[in-house]
Amino acid sequence: MSVSFDDEMNAAAGVPGGAPEASVPNSPAAAAAPSALPEEDEDDGTPAVLEDPFAGDENARPVEVAKAEPAAPVGDRHWYILKVQSNREDSIREALQRRISMQGMDKWFGEVIVPKEQVTEFKGGKKRVVWRKLYPGYILVNMILNDDTWFLVRETGGIGDFTGSAGRPAPMLPQDVAKLLRKTEEKAEEAPRLKINFKKGDRVKINEGTFENFEGEVEQIDEANGRVTVMLSIFGRSTPVDIEYWQIETV
Repeated sequence: MSVSFDDEMNAAAGVPGGAPEASVPNSPAAAAAPSALPEEDEDDGTPAVLEDPFAGDENARPVEVAKAEPAAPVGDRHWYILKVQSNREDSIREALQRRISMQGMDKWFGEVIVPKEQVTEFKGGKKRVVWRKLYPGYILVNMILNDDTWFLVRETGGIGDFTGSAGRPAPMLPQDVAKLLRKTEEKAEEAPRLKINFKKGDRVKINEGTFENFEGEVEQIDEANGRVTVMLSIFGRSTPVDIEYWQIETV
């Protein structure tokens, strides 16, 4: 029997004679066959352009972030008296005001004042207008008292403590506050009050003028004009004499 060339090739490959076996779609051989790969675009070498992740839409709006509002002050403001170092009242007042501003606690505080009055005095025969502290060693603060404000005040350099009883800060009475604020208020239409350190009944000595070295007793004080009426003994008789207050001194 003659053998064709195809049969010889099949025999060499170990395939029985006859037509090759068709593959069955569901056979294990078909399942093991690799699937066809998708076609890929050819790379032309052009760099890929990526979308800018930070580029916003032309219709985009900024996101509103809710801000926490500071707590509203609770309570009423009252006036308190603070004990401070003497001769430093003004600088301590400024230091306290700076701390209040830096801590953002302006809503809890009002005015901080050093009680003063304007007076006219003579020094070396010259008249001058000066401010005199009413209560050296003390300042006043208008505030809502709570743990935070109390701590801020107490931690300010130069401040000792609040005035009060049993270690508790005591607010000033409204009538006392009104009286003090009226006294410290500067009124342009009013002449400054003279600083006269004498009172009726004081024994004084005259240092200048016609009656120099005479001694007598203060009878009356005219603060508006700066004159003092002194009772002098002249020729054995008690005689009232008006003297400029800066010309006399206490004996």
